[in-house]
Amino acid sequence: MARHPLILHPMASPASPPATAEPTVLNAVWFDGRSSRARPVQIALRPDAGGTRLLLKALDGEHERLSLAAREVGWPERWSAGRAPPRVAVDLGPHGSLQVDDVAGWQAALAAARHRAPLAERMQTQWRVLLAVLVLAVAGVAAFYRWGTPWAAGQITRHVPLSWEQSLSAQAMEQIDANYLKPSQLPKARQDQLRAEFNQLVAAITPAMRRYPDYRPTYRLEFRSQMGPNAFALPGGTIVMTDAMVRQAAKVPGPGDTALLGVLAHEIGHVENRHTTRMVVEQGVLNAGLGLALGDVSTLVQMGVSALTGLAYQRGHESESDCYAVALMRQRGLSTTPMADLLLGLDRWDDGSNDGGTEKANKPGTTAPRKDKASAAPAASASSSADARQAEAKRERGWDWFSTHPDTVGRAERLKSAQPADCKLR
Repeated sequence: MARHPLILHPMASPASPPATAEPTVLNAVWFDGRSSRARPVQIALRPDAGGTRLLLKALDGEHERLSLAAREVGWPERWSAGRAPPRVAVDLGPHGSLQVDDVAGWQAALAAARHRAPLAERMQTQWRVLLAVLVLAVAGVAAFYRWGTPWAAGQITRHVPLSWEQSLSAQAMEQIDANYLKPSQLPKARQDQLRAEFNQLVAAITPAMRRYPDYRPTYRLEFRSQMGPNAFALPGGTIVMTDAMVRQAAKVPGPGDTALLGVLAHEIGHVENRHTTRMVVEQGVLNAGLGLALGDVSTLVQMGVSALTGLAYQRGHESESDCYAVALMRQRGLSTTPMADLLLGLDRWDDGSNDGGTEKANKPGTTAPRKDKASAAPAASASSSADARQAEAKRERGWDWFSTHPDTVGRAERLKSAQPADCKLR
């Protein structure tokens, strides 16, 4: 369409900044929403304090005029920098819509009015903007996953009542006893001895070691059989240890029950850090965040991403409990080395090379923290250099992504030196 010298300047907004040149006038068709009639108009775009102002003058007998601020106009977006649409449709809200056939003139008028395209349009037409937004989005999702979700889960967990955790634990123990475990076969005197040592361990918890200062769980140590060497903590303070774990610890060099106390200190760390409750909250926060970040993606994709990130959070929880075990054992004046020896013994037990290797360890129900035999004790000592190389090879191949626990040898080395990964009570 033809372009003509500006004839609309009397409609300029008083707030408009001074222009160095009169804007170009374009011919267009106006559908005013009051009738189906297409009305010929002339339009112009002018810089304004609030953005680009659209000026309109009807060319029919009514000579109606409009002056619309940027926020009153639905500015059409370009989908490609190289391919122009055949025509442009401009939404005028309650004033109807415009159809502009001179697409090149429209784009030139926008540029002359210093119109700032929305971010979505710039992403569609400028590769640099698209790449920058993608980088920021990935960084934002990574930060949310790495710091945001654990922080939010920690804050929300503060408001979860202890009574809810204890009720959950009671139901979990009923299911575990009914489906997985049997009463302990340990002599009562041995159980009482271990419970007394466990109570001394609980009594050594200092205020500085409490992540949640007002959280006071009721600790109780239970023994069960019919499962391989294992120990796990339920929310609210219940800790379960199997008879096989007690027998396996007896083979570990060290004074008294130091290895078992290290296991119990690790499980106390799970309770004090409220890891089961935090895992539930973390998954909820993570799923909500993934829904916002990924939008309408398939359930399978979301479940896969959630599962992988959930495993990473579990590894973080295990590291936190390692840290807690070191601090609590140090408080009692005990070494963490027997814990490392015990875990490597459990690895050999898994391979069937130890006594009872044909016994299969059952897994507690999903209401209990999932604990494989590699996690029954919180750490292990370094084995042979071949084992260390194998563990390192696993890490290099990314196998840790599919594990609920950090690599055994690495944990053992750090715990033997009393320096677990990221050891920081908070």
